[in-house]
Amino acid sequence: MNDLDLNTLLGAEDDEGSPRRRSRNSGKRGGGRRRRRRRNRGGFIAPLLAFVVLAGIVGGGGYYGYLWLSDALVPDDYTGEGTGEVIIEIKQGQSASEVAQELERQGVVASARAFTNAISNANRSASLQPGEYKLRKQMSAASAAAALVPDNRLLATVTLEEGLRLSQTLTKLAEKTGKPIKEFQAAAKDTEDLDLPSYARGKLEGYAFPATYEYQPKTTPKELLAAMVKRFNQTAEKVDLEGGAKELGFKPQEIIVIASIVQAEAGRTEDMAKIARVIYNRLKLPMKLQMDSTTMYALNKFRTKATFAETETRHPYNTYYVDGLPPGAITNPGDHAIEAALNPAKGDWLYFVATDPKSNVTEFATTEAEFRQLEAKLRANGG
Repeated sequence: MNDLDLNTLLGAEDDEGSPRRRSRNSGKRGGGRRRRRRRNRGGFIAPLLAFVVLAGIVGGGGYYGYLWLSDALVPDDYTGEGTGEVIIEIKQGQSASEVAQELERQGVVASARAFTNAISNANRSASLQPGEYKLRKQMSAASAAAALVPDNRLLATVTLEEGLRLSQTLTKLAEKTGKPIKEFQAAAKDTEDLDLPSYARGKLEGYAFPATYEYQPKTTPKELLAAMVKRFNQTAEKVDLEGGAKELGFKPQEIIVIASIVQAEAGRTEDMAKIARVIYNRLKLPMKLQMDSTTMYALNKFRTKATFAETETRHPYNTYYVDGLPPGAITNPGDHAIEAALNPAKGDWLYFVATDPKSNVTEFATTEAEFRQLEAKLRANGG
């Protein structure tokens, strides 16, 4: 068989897969197959070379690769509860990762990643509460996460009783927080940022609501006073102060003035609504209020009964001297006094006397003659 017949029978193809045309060299046996074998060897060398190079990398740098993977999967972490003391502040709106970075920066945890892993494992990433916390240096991430709970915040409390004047309130806040009284006095005068209601006319007296408040070491006097005004606003909304005042034919500010007098005069909560009625009855006559509490406020004194000379004092807060209500509140009333001012008891009383100083019992009278009898009873009880 000649070369032509052999190539034809073998179905020889060119590089593009088409049957090769015969050339002068095509008569040499095996020429086409040798080219294919060379090409196949070249295609095998590339993946073989890649494998050899990869093996070299793994073999030569495997230890360092392991360290890298280990650090990524198991971040640095301390063990135990740590030592020393460090104060950490979580600010409003901070994410868990931001807190983690601060903990690492202050040396509380070994790595931010360890903390985020710990807080995530505890399902508390979204429950970190703003505040200051006392932690330690070099704590395990799990210990740090366990310590950042609301109960561990550095909080103190101050309780402000009903009926305190603003001056007394500021003094107590200064004593309790350890901050200078001047800072509280300045904050009380600059009321623009306290969110006072418009009817307060920029005056804080009457609107520093009595309650128990929590505060942190970094809480400023203005922040504390703002919290008290916020609490007042909540009460005003709850009792519908503006709507109730309108029904009674008074302004909201006047209701707070009445409530402050009720708070100062009442010895017991159950007497407040009757005292409120006495005030409304006197205002309606008209009749001077003649409340000793307002006279004491005018003179910056704290007794319960004014002398005759004191009742002669010319002062806008002395209701023995002026007609109607004083221009502002004389105390910071609580819930019960405000509710009493909005819901006075039904009755025609014009007088009341705390006839028993020991039990704070208050009795009420309609006529001046009855009033004199109650005064005699008070004297008999040592009042």
